[in-house]
Amino acid sequence: MLDQLFHPKSVAVVGVSNDPTKIGYTVLQNLIRGSFEGGIYPVNPNIKEIQGLKCFPSILSIPESPDIAVIAVSAVKSLDILRECTVKNVPFVILIPGGFSETGEAGVRLEREVQTTIMNSNTRVLGPNTVGVYLPFSKFNTALTPPDKIDFPKGGSIGLITQSGALGLMMLDECAGQGIGISFFINVGNRSDLNECELLEYAFGDVNTSAICIYAESFPAGRGLFEQVRKISRVKPVVILKAGRTPTASKAATLHTGAMATNDNIVNGLITQSGAIRAYSETDLLDYGRVLAYSKKTTGNRVAVVTTAGGIGVITSDYLTSEKEGVSMRMGSLEQYTKERIRKIILPFGSAENPVDLTADGSVSQFTEVLKALEEDRNVDLIIAYPLPQTPKMSLEIVNEIKSVAENDQKPIIAGVLGSKLSKILLNEFEKRKIPAYPSIQRTVKAAKALYLYSSHILGGENLDE
Repeated sequence: MLDQLFHPKSVAVVGVSNDPTKIGYTVLQNLIRGSFEGGIYPVNPNIKEIQGLKCFPSILSIPESPDIAVIAVSAVKSLDILRECTVKNVPFVILIPGGFSETGEAGVRLEREVQTTIMNSNTRVLGPNTVGVYLPFSKFNTALTPPDKIDFPKGGSIGLITQSGALGLMMLDECAGQGIGISFFINVGNRSDLNECELLEYAFGDVNTSAICIYAESFPAGRGLFEQVRKISRVKPVVILKAGRTPTASKAATLHTGAMATNDNIVNGLITQSGAIRAYSETDLLDYGRVLAYSKKTTGNRVAVVTTAGGIGVITSDYLTSEKEGVSMRMGSLEQYTKERIRKIILPFGSAENPVDLTADGSVSQFTEVLKALEEDRNVDLIIAYPLPQTPKMSLEIVNEIKSVAENDQKPIIAGVLGSKLSKILLNEFEKRKIPAYPSIQRTVKAAKALYLYSSHILGGENLDE
């Protein structure tokens, strides 16, 4: 039961400070600036009041048992405070400090003390070595970064679980910059207690979460985790970025979070069998999460491409169909009726073949009508659309038109929006409407492949064109 972790009504911050360089100062700032509506209890025996809030000398002196206690003191000092949390029956502790298993044998022993301390208690620990959590729907933010150094994303449908804290913060900032909304961010750190299995179980039942993205350097829960993923992925897509694939990277992961090395061939097999989609970069992780969260499933791998720039269609065809440099999908062979219908829509010097080229003279209405024709073609399973804003007759209205076609028909549409000036605006408008859109050909095509792979897992290959 993680309700109090995901929807806390009160929080204690141990180690608050008036010094902006201290962790406790940052955590308190983020809670206040995030407009958390529950009780906030700063804890520091040397301070009477901080930022308009009464400060308490210890956890034990707080008048209630807070749902969460954030411990922002050194590793050694944190153990005594953790013991007080167990006495106070604090349900969840976010143990921020490093200096545990990621630092060597002495740290390993210290982390074992954490586990011993909470044994047979009602207290659960997130961390140690964690940057905390960000829960937009609860207005709860204990992220370990000053609010002037990062933008936090709005509420959305993608859940984010990371083992690395700083990488997680970077991804939050990236999500905010792209207008991507998230349902939650949890940094598990060293996983002395709470791990991905329990978080996945909660996300499975969370109405705000449509897809779950995980960054991990090791899987201590082993096959148990992948059994959990197997169950969840039948209903909600799971994307996993597993780092430490090479010997050099694996050694770095051990030094980073105390992660144990794992054979990547075994990991890859487990990910595939579980129905999760594997990402190989932080960009892939968010790209795949979005396409899976926003799109209908595709019944096959036959792709139709429509564009206002012929060259983009040709490059897309190469990347789609190539086995070595691309994603090894298929270009759909359009039905004759579809081609005749498209010829009546586009200009004479355009192309009604796949990829369909409206040329730079293509308008919003022509683009929309071509999409409708492709949606009705029995040889097409998925559509990639490039409504390039640099062409003279293209406008922001294309976003609403694509949204309307995608909602009213069965075939998923993925947009590619290349360029800079107007493209950024267009990408943001697509994101607001939960239409997956990407700023490069490669990212657009890879997202299409991820959607196909996930759909094939769900449909069991029964109705898929191989």
